[in-house]
Amino acid sequence: MKKAKDILNATNLTRMVIALAVLLSLVAIFLVATRRVPSVIGGGECRSVVVVSSGDTLSDLLLTQGLSQRDVNEIAAVLKKDAGISTLRADRDKLEFTRDSDDAPVSKIVVVPSPWRQVELTCDESGVWDCKTVEVARDTRAMWRGGEILDGDSFYLAGQRAGIPAGILIEVYDLLAFEMDFERDVRAGQKFWVLYEENFSDGKKVDNGNVLAVSFQALRGNVEMYRFRKSDGTIGYYDAEGNGAIKSLKRTPINNAKITSNFSKKRKHPVLGFTRAHKGVDFRASTGTPIPAAGAGRVIARSYNRGHGNFVKIRHNGSYETLYAHMSRFAKGVNVGTNVRQGQTIGYVGSTGYSTGPHLHYEIIKDGVHVNPMTVKLPAISNLNKEDKKKFIEYRKTLESALERLQKNPSMFIQL
Repeated sequence: MKKAKDILNATNLTRMVIALAVLLSLVAIFLVATRRVPSVIGGGECRSVVVVSSGDTLSDLLLTQGLSQRDVNEIAAVLKKDAGISTLRADRDKLEFTRDSDDAPVSKIVVVPSPWRQVELTCDESGVWDCKTVEVARDTRAMWRGGEILDGDSFYLAGQRAGIPAGILIEVYDLLAFEMDFERDVRAGQKFWVLYEENFSDGKKVDNGNVLAVSFQALRGNVEMYRFRKSDGTIGYYDAEGNGAIKSLKRTPINNAKITSNFSKKRKHPVLGFTRAHKGVDFRASTGTPIPAAGAGRVIARSYNRGHGNFVKIRHNGSYETLYAHMSRFAKGVNVGTNVRQGQTIGYVGSTGYSTGPHLHYEIIKDGVHVNPMTVKLPAISNLNKEDKKKFIEYRKTLESALERLQKNPSMFIQL
Protein backbone atom coordinates (compact mmCIF):
# COMPACT_ATOMS: atom_id res chain seq x y z
CA MET A 1 0.00 0.00 0.00
CA LYS A 2 1.32 3.43 -0.98
CA LYS A 3 1.87 5.98 1.71
CA ALA A 4 -0.25 9.11 1.77
CA LYS A 5 2.76 11.36 1.00
CA ASP A 6 3.48 9.31 -2.16
CA ILE A 7 -0.12 9.54 -3.37
CA LEU A 8 -0.34 13.30 -2.84
CA ASN A 9 2.73 14.21 -4.89
CA ALA A 10 2.66 16.97 -7.54
CA THR A 11 2.01 14.65 -10.50
CA ASN A 12 -0.93 12.91 -8.88
CA LEU A 13 -2.42 16.21 -7.72
CA THR A 14 -2.27 17.54 -11.28
CA ARG A 15 -4.01 14.44 -12.60
CA MET A 16 -6.70 14.75 -9.95
CA VAL A 17 -7.34 18.41 -10.79
CA ILE A 18 -7.61 17.60 -14.53
CA ALA A 19 -9.99 14.71 -13.84
CA LEU A 20 -12.16 16.93 -11.62
CA ALA A 21 -12.27 19.64 -14.30
CA VAL A 22 -13.36 17.10 -16.93
CA LEU A 23 -16.06 15.77 -14.60
CA LEU A 24 -17.42 19.27 -13.91
CA SER A 25 -17.48 20.01 -17.65
CA LEU A 26 -19.47 16.85 -18.30
CA VAL A 27 -21.95 17.81 -15.57
CA ALA A 28 -22.35 21.29 -17.07
CA ILE A 29 -22.94 19.83 -20.53
CA PHE A 30 -25.52 17.46 -19.09
CA LEU A 31 -27.39 20.25 -17.30
CA VAL A 32 -27.51 22.36 -20.46
CA ALA A 33 -28.67 19.35 -22.46
CA THR A 34 -31.51 18.70 -20.04
CA ARG A 35 -32.78 22.25 -20.60
CA ARG A 36 -32.58 21.99 -24.36
CA VAL A 37 -33.92 18.61 -25.37
CA PRO A 38 -33.86 18.08 -29.17
CA SER A 39 -36.14 15.56 -30.81
CA VAL A 40 -37.02 14.65 -34.38
CA ILE A 41 -40.74 14.72 -35.17
CA GLY A 42 -42.81 13.74 -38.18
CA GLY A 43 -41.64 14.93 -41.61
CA GLY A 44 -38.02 15.31 -40.50
CA GLU A 45 -38.73 18.41 -38.40
CA CYS A 46 -36.52 19.02 -35.38
CA ARG A 47 -37.85 20.37 -32.12
CA SER A 48 -35.97 21.56 -29.03
CA VAL A 49 -37.45 22.45 -25.65
CA VAL A 50 -35.96 25.10 -23.36
CA VAL A 51 -37.04 25.39 -19.73
CA VAL A 52 -36.64 28.97 -18.49
CA SER A 53 -34.03 29.26 -15.74
CA SER A 54 -33.22 32.07 -13.33
CA GLY A 55 -31.57 34.95 -15.19
CA ASP A 56 -32.89 33.92 -18.61
CA THR A 57 -34.48 36.61 -20.77
CA LEU A 58 -36.60 36.18 -23.87
CA SER A 59 -33.97 38.06 -25.90
CA ASP A 60 -31.11 35.81 -24.75
CA LEU A 61 -33.06 32.61 -25.42
CA LEU A 62 -34.12 33.71 -28.91
CA LEU A 63 -30.65 34.96 -29.91
CA THR A 64 -29.18 31.65 -28.73
CA GLN A 65 -31.48 29.89 -31.21
CA GLY A 66 -30.01 31.93 -34.08
CA LEU A 67 -32.82 34.48 -34.43
CA SER A 68 -31.91 38.03 -35.46
CA GLN A 69 -32.32 41.06 -33.23
CA ARG A 70 -35.10 42.24 -35.56
CA ASP A 71 -36.95 38.95 -35.01
CA VAL A 72 -36.40 39.21 -31.26
CA ASN A 73 -37.92 42.71 -31.13
CA GLU A 74 -40.91 41.72 -33.26
CA ILE A 75 -41.58 38.52 -31.29
CA ALA A 76 -41.43 40.41 -27.97
CA ALA A 77 -43.89 43.01 -29.28
CA VAL A 78 -46.31 40.39 -30.65
CA LEU A 79 -46.24 38.35 -27.42
CA LYS A 80 -47.01 41.42 -25.32
CA LYS A 81 -49.75 42.73 -27.63
CA ASP A 82 -51.57 39.51 -28.57
CA ALA A 83 -50.84 37.14 -25.67
CA GLY A 84 -50.22 39.45 -22.69
CA ILE A 85 -46.76 37.94 -22.11
CA SER A 86 -44.03 40.45 -21.27
CA THR A 87 -41.79 38.44 -18.93
CA LEU A 88 -40.77 34.80 -18.50
CA ARG A 89 -40.95 32.93 -15.20
CA ALA A 90 -38.01 30.79 -14.13
CA ASP A 91 -38.71 27.06 -13.61
CA ARG A 92 -42.32 27.52 -14.80
CA ASP A 93 -42.38 28.68 -18.42
CA LYS A 94 -40.85 26.80 -21.31
CA LEU A 95 -40.25 27.45 -25.00
CA GLU A 96 -40.41 24.93 -27.86
CA PHE A 97 -38.47 25.69 -31.08
CA THR A 98 -39.26 23.89 -34.34
CA ARG A 99 -37.03 23.72 -37.42
CA ASP A 100 -37.53 22.02 -40.79
CA SER A 101 -34.20 20.28 -40.17
CA ASP A 102 -31.45 20.31 -37.58
CA ASP A 103 -29.49 23.10 -39.31
CA ALA A 104 -32.49 25.10 -40.58
CA PRO A 105 -33.70 28.41 -39.04
CA VAL A 106 -36.49 28.41 -36.48
CA SER A 107 -39.88 28.19 -38.22
CA LYS A 108 -42.15 27.98 -35.18
CA ILE A 109 -41.97 28.91 -31.50
CA VAL A 110 -44.37 27.71 -28.84
CA VAL A 111 -44.41 29.49 -25.48
CA VAL A 112 -45.96 27.36 -22.72
CA PRO A 113 -46.94 29.58 -19.76
CA SER A 114 -49.22 26.92 -18.23
CA PRO A 115 -50.24 23.30 -18.84
CA TRP A 116 -53.57 24.57 -20.20
CA ARG A 117 -52.39 27.34 -22.50
CA GLN A 118 -49.92 27.52 -25.36
CA VAL A 119 -48.93 30.52 -27.45
CA GLU A 120 -47.81 29.62 -30.98
CA LEU A 121 -45.60 31.96 -33.01
CA THR A 122 -45.06 31.39 -36.74
CA CYS A 123 -43.22 33.43 -39.37
CA ASP A 124 -44.64 33.93 -42.88
CA GLU A 125 -42.64 34.19 -46.12
CA SER A 126 -42.24 37.95 -45.74
CA GLY A 127 -40.68 37.54 -42.30
CA VAL A 128 -43.68 38.76 -40.27
CA TRP A 129 -44.37 36.91 -37.02
CA ASP A 130 -47.93 35.92 -36.13
CA CYS A 131 -49.21 34.85 -32.70
CA LYS A 132 -52.19 32.72 -31.68
CA THR A 133 -53.25 31.25 -28.34
CA VAL A 134 -54.32 27.61 -28.07
CA GLU A 135 -56.28 26.39 -25.05
CA VAL A 136 -55.36 22.83 -24.04
CA ALA A 137 -58.35 20.57 -23.34
CA ARG A 138 -58.59 19.34 -19.76
CA ASP A 139 -59.65 15.92 -18.59
CA THR A 140 -61.43 17.02 -15.41
CA ARG A 141 -62.53 14.49 -12.81
CA ALA A 142 -64.57 14.97 -9.64
CA MET A 143 -62.92 13.23 -6.66
CA TRP A 144 -64.54 12.47 -3.29
CA ARG A 145 -62.59 12.31 -0.05
CA GLY A 146 -64.08 11.90 3.41
CA GLY A 147 -62.73 11.67 6.93
CA GLU A 148 -63.40 11.96 10.64
CA ILE A 149 -61.95 14.16 13.38
CA LEU A 150 -60.04 12.05 15.90
CA ASP A 151 -59.21 12.96 19.48
CA GLY A 152 -56.59 15.75 19.46
CA ASP A 153 -57.04 16.35 15.73
CA SER A 154 -57.26 19.60 13.85
CA PHE A 155 -59.36 19.73 10.70
CA TYR A 156 -56.20 20.16 8.64
CA LEU A 157 -54.58 17.01 10.05
CA ALA A 158 -57.78 15.01 9.57
CA GLY A 159 -58.06 16.34 6.02
CA GLN A 160 -54.50 15.32 5.21
CA ARG A 161 -55.15 11.85 6.58
CA ALA A 162 -58.23 11.62 4.35
CA GLY A 163 -56.03 12.32 1.31
CA ILE A 164 -57.33 15.82 0.54
CA PRO A 165 -54.63 17.88 -1.26
CA ALA A 166 -53.20 20.80 0.73
CA GLY A 167 -54.41 23.44 -1.74
CA ILE A 168 -57.96 22.08 -1.62
CA LEU A 169 -57.88 22.06 2.19
CA ILE A 170 -56.99 25.76 2.20
CA GLU A 171 -59.96 26.53 -0.06
CA VAL A 172 -62.26 24.46 2.19
CA TYR A 173 -60.97 26.40 5.21
CA ASP A 174 -61.86 29.67 3.48
CA LEU A 175 -65.37 28.41 2.68
CA LEU A 176 -66.17 26.96 6.09
CA ALA A 177 -64.74 29.98 7.93
CA PHE A 178 -67.93 31.87 7.01
CA GLU A 179 -69.96 29.47 9.17
CA MET A 180 -67.51 27.87 11.61
CA ASP A 181 -64.99 28.69 14.27
CA PHE A 182 -62.26 26.08 13.79
CA GLU A 183 -61.03 26.58 17.34
CA ARG A 184 -64.34 25.86 19.07
CA ASP A 185 -66.43 23.92 16.54
CA VAL A 186 -64.05 21.01 15.86
CA ARG A 187 -64.57 17.94 18.07
CA ALA A 188 -63.64 14.26 17.90
CA GLY A 189 -66.21 12.17 16.06
CA GLN A 190 -67.25 14.83 13.55
CA LYS A 191 -67.31 13.62 9.96
CA PHE A 192 -66.71 15.59 6.80
CA TRP A 193 -66.30 15.12 3.06
CA VAL A 194 -65.12 17.18 0.10
CA LEU A 195 -65.90 16.84 -3.62
CA TYR A 196 -63.27 18.58 -5.74
CA GLU A 197 -61.80 18.63 -9.24
CA GLU A 198 -58.54 17.08 -10.44
CA ASN A 199 -57.30 18.06 -13.91
CA PHE A 200 -55.50 15.52 -16.11
CA SER A 201 -53.67 15.76 -19.42
CA ASP A 202 -52.63 12.68 -21.40
CA GLY A 203 -53.64 10.51 -18.46
CA LYS A 204 -51.40 12.34 -15.95
CA LYS A 205 -52.64 14.60 -13.16
CA VAL A 206 -51.54 18.20 -13.67
CA ASP A 207 -53.28 20.17 -10.93
CA ASN A 208 -56.38 20.52 -8.79
CA GLY A 209 -59.46 22.47 -9.82
CA ASN A 210 -62.39 23.84 -7.84
CA VAL A 211 -64.09 22.67 -4.66
CA LEU A 212 -67.46 21.41 -5.92
CA ALA A 213 -69.12 20.58 -2.61
CA VAL A 214 -68.22 20.28 1.07
CA SER A 215 -69.99 18.93 4.14
CA PHE A 216 -68.97 19.19 7.81
CA GLN A 217 -70.81 18.02 10.93
CA ALA A 218 -70.34 21.21 12.95
CA LEU A 219 -71.60 21.81 16.48
CA ARG A 220 -74.25 24.22 15.22
CA GLY A 221 -75.49 21.67 12.69
CA ASN A 222 -74.39 20.14 9.42
CA VAL A 223 -72.72 22.73 7.17
CA GLU A 224 -73.12 22.02 3.44
CA MET A 225 -71.95 24.09 0.49
CA TYR A 226 -72.39 23.42 -3.23
CA ARG A 227 -70.72 25.26 -6.12
CA PHE A 228 -73.28 26.38 -8.71
CA ARG A 229 -73.27 28.56 -11.84
CA LYS A 230 -76.24 30.92 -12.11
CA SER A 231 -78.04 31.73 -15.36
CA ASP A 232 -76.11 35.01 -15.64
CA GLY A 233 -72.81 33.07 -15.62
CA THR A 234 -71.71 34.02 -12.10
CA ILE A 235 -70.59 31.25 -9.74
CA GLY A 236 -71.25 30.97 -6.02
CA TYR A 237 -71.62 28.52 -3.15
CA TYR A 238 -75.06 27.67 -1.78
CA ASP A 239 -76.49 25.56 1.02
CA ALA A 240 -78.74 22.56 0.42
CA GLU A 241 -81.79 24.83 0.02
CA GLY A 242 -80.15 27.15 -2.47
CA ASN A 243 -79.46 29.99 -0.04
CA GLY A 244 -76.16 31.83 -0.33
CA ALA A 245 -73.54 30.00 1.73
CA ILE A 246 -70.85 32.67 1.40
CA LYS A 247 -71.57 35.31 3.99
CA SER A 248 -70.69 38.96 3.68
CA LEU A 249 -68.28 38.63 6.63
CA LYS A 250 -66.02 35.91 7.98
CA ARG A 251 -66.23 34.89 11.61
CA THR A 252 -62.51 34.15 11.73
CA PRO A 253 -60.40 36.44 9.50
CA ILE A 254 -57.17 34.48 10.14
CA ASN A 255 -57.63 30.79 9.31
CA ASN A 256 -56.67 28.22 11.95
CA ALA A 257 -55.76 30.89 14.52
CA LYS A 258 -56.32 29.96 18.17
CA ILE A 259 -58.83 32.03 20.15
CA THR A 260 -57.26 33.39 23.32
CA SER A 261 -60.13 35.56 24.54
CA ASN A 262 -63.83 35.46 23.65
CA PHE A 263 -66.46 38.14 23.34
CA SER A 264 -67.70 38.99 26.85
CA LYS A 265 -69.67 41.67 28.65
CA LYS A 266 -67.42 41.24 31.69
CA ARG A 267 -63.73 40.39 31.43
CA LYS A 268 -60.78 41.32 33.61
CA HIS A 269 -58.48 43.29 31.35
CA PRO A 270 -54.99 41.71 31.31
CA VAL A 271 -53.25 45.12 31.19
CA LEU A 272 -55.59 47.53 33.00
CA GLY A 273 -56.47 45.01 35.73
CA PHE A 274 -60.13 45.91 36.11
CA THR A 275 -63.27 44.29 34.69
CA ARG A 276 -64.92 45.68 31.57
CA ALA A 277 -66.59 44.43 28.41
CA HIS A 278 -64.46 42.66 25.80
CA LYS A 279 -66.18 43.74 22.61
CA GLY A 280 -64.44 41.37 20.22
CA VAL A 281 -62.54 38.11 19.89
CA ASP A 282 -58.76 37.73 20.19
CA PHE A 283 -56.88 35.41 17.83
CA ARG A 284 -53.32 34.38 18.68
CA ALA A 285 -50.87 34.77 15.79
CA SER A 286 -47.20 35.58 15.42
CA THR A 287 -46.03 39.12 14.73
CA GLY A 288 -46.17 39.93 11.02
CA THR A 289 -48.97 37.49 10.17
CA PRO A 290 -51.10 39.08 7.39
CA ILE A 291 -54.58 40.21 8.47
CA PRO A 292 -57.18 39.85 5.69
CA ALA A 293 -60.35 41.91 5.52
CA ALA A 294 -63.29 39.83 6.72
CA GLY A 295 -65.44 41.25 3.95
CA ALA A 296 -65.49 43.76 1.13
CA GLY A 297 -65.98 47.37 2.16
CA ARG A 298 -64.46 50.81 2.60
CA VAL A 299 -61.82 51.80 5.19
CA ILE A 300 -63.33 54.45 7.47
CA ALA A 301 -60.52 54.55 10.08
CA ARG A 302 -56.80 53.82 10.04
CA SER A 303 -55.17 55.20 13.12
CA TYR A 304 -53.62 54.62 16.57
CA ASN A 305 -55.03 54.89 20.07
CA ARG A 306 -53.80 53.72 23.46
CA GLY A 307 -56.20 50.81 23.72
CA HIS A 308 -56.27 49.37 20.19
CA GLY A 309 -52.79 50.46 19.13
CA ASN A 310 -52.66 50.45 15.35
CA PHE A 311 -56.16 49.64 14.10
CA VAL A 312 -58.26 49.59 10.93
CA LYS A 313 -62.03 49.94 10.77
CA ILE A 314 -64.04 48.92 7.69
CA ARG A 315 -67.66 49.74 6.81
CA HIS A 316 -69.24 46.91 4.80
CA ASN A 317 -72.78 48.19 4.26
CA GLY A 318 -75.39 50.23 6.06
CA SER A 319 -75.46 47.79 8.98
CA TYR A 320 -72.06 46.16 9.45
CA GLU A 321 -68.57 47.39 10.39
CA THR A 322 -65.46 45.44 11.46
CA LEU A 323 -62.42 46.54 13.46
CA TYR A 324 -58.91 45.00 13.56
CA ALA A 325 -56.60 46.08 16.39
CA HIS A 326 -53.04 45.79 17.79
CA MET A 327 -51.44 45.73 14.32
CA SER A 328 -47.67 45.93 14.05
CA ARG A 329 -48.10 47.92 10.83
CA PHE A 330 -50.63 48.77 8.14
CA ALA A 331 -50.62 47.24 4.67
CA LYS A 332 -49.32 49.47 1.90
CA GLY A 333 -52.04 51.35 0.06
CA VAL A 334 -54.68 50.85 2.77
CA ASN A 335 -55.85 54.32 3.82
CA VAL A 336 -59.08 55.99 4.90
CA GLY A 337 -61.40 55.87 1.90
CA THR A 338 -59.74 52.82 0.32
CA ASN A 339 -62.13 50.18 -1.01
CA VAL A 340 -60.93 46.70 -0.04
CA ARG A 341 -62.04 43.29 -1.23
CA GLN A 342 -62.74 40.30 0.98
CA GLY A 343 -59.47 38.55 1.86
CA GLN A 344 -57.27 41.55 0.98
CA THR A 345 -54.42 42.12 3.46
CA ILE A 346 -55.07 45.31 5.42
CA GLY A 347 -52.35 45.02 8.05
CA TYR A 348 -50.11 42.69 10.05
CA VAL A 349 -50.43 41.14 13.51
CA GLY A 350 -48.61 42.91 16.31
CA SER A 351 -48.89 43.89 19.96
CA THR A 352 -49.41 47.65 19.90
CA GLY A 353 -51.67 49.41 22.41
CA TYR A 354 -52.96 47.62 25.52
CA SER A 355 -51.69 44.15 24.66
CA THR A 356 -49.68 41.48 26.44
CA GLY A 357 -48.55 39.67 23.29
CA PRO A 358 -49.00 39.50 19.52
CA HIS A 359 -52.60 38.80 18.49
CA LEU A 360 -55.49 40.12 16.42
CA HIS A 361 -58.42 41.73 18.23
CA TYR A 362 -61.43 41.45 15.88
CA GLU A 363 -64.77 43.19 16.32
CA ILE A 364 -68.07 43.15 14.42
CA ILE A 365 -70.40 46.10 14.90
CA LYS A 366 -74.03 45.74 13.73
CA ASP A 367 -76.15 48.87 13.57
CA GLY A 368 -73.75 50.58 15.96
CA VAL A 369 -73.79 47.76 18.55
CA HIS A 370 -70.92 45.32 19.14
CA VAL A 371 -71.96 41.70 18.56
CA ASN A 372 -70.27 38.36 19.11
CA PRO A 373 -68.45 37.42 15.85
CA MET A 374 -68.81 33.72 16.70
CA THR A 375 -72.59 33.68 17.09
CA VAL A 376 -74.07 36.60 15.14
CA LYS A 377 -76.19 35.59 12.13
CA LEU A 378 -74.37 36.95 9.11
CA PRO A 379 -76.10 37.95 5.86
CA ALA A 380 -75.34 36.08 2.65
CA ILE A 381 -73.74 37.91 -0.26
CA SER A 382 -76.28 36.66 -2.82
CA ASN A 383 -79.18 34.23 -2.98
CA LEU A 384 -80.65 32.47 -6.00
CA ASN A 385 -83.72 33.77 -7.77
CA LYS A 386 -86.73 31.51 -8.23
CA GLU A 387 -85.63 30.12 -11.61
CA ASP A 388 -82.02 29.49 -10.56
CA LYS A 389 -83.09 27.94 -7.26
CA LYS A 390 -85.23 25.40 -9.13
CA LYS A 391 -82.28 24.48 -11.35
CA PHE A 392 -80.01 24.29 -8.31
CA ILE A 393 -82.30 21.85 -6.47
CA GLU A 394 -82.35 19.59 -9.56
CA TYR A 395 -78.57 19.81 -9.85
CA ARG A 396 -78.08 19.04 -6.16
CA LYS A 397 -80.29 15.94 -6.35
CA THR A 398 -78.33 14.67 -9.36
CA LEU A 399 -75.07 15.37 -7.58
CA GLU A 400 -76.19 13.62 -4.39
CA SER A 401 -76.94 10.39 -6.26
CA ALA A 402 -73.40 10.49 -7.63
CA LEU A 403 -72.04 11.29 -4.16
CA GLU A 404 -73.67 8.14 -2.76
CA ARG A 405 -71.76 6.02 -5.28
CA LEU A 406 -68.47 7.78 -4.54
CA GLN A 407 -68.90 7.38 -0.78
CA LYS A 408 -69.28 3.64 -1.24
CA ASN A 409 -66.24 3.48 -3.53
CA PRO A 410 -63.86 6.44 -2.95
CA SER A 411 -61.46 5.15 -5.63
CA MET A 412 -64.03 6.02 -8.30
CA PHE A 413 -64.40 9.46 -9.91
CA ILE A 414 -66.99 11.38 -11.92
CA GLN A 415 -65.94 12.42 -15.42
CA LEU A 416 -66.85 16.10 -15.89
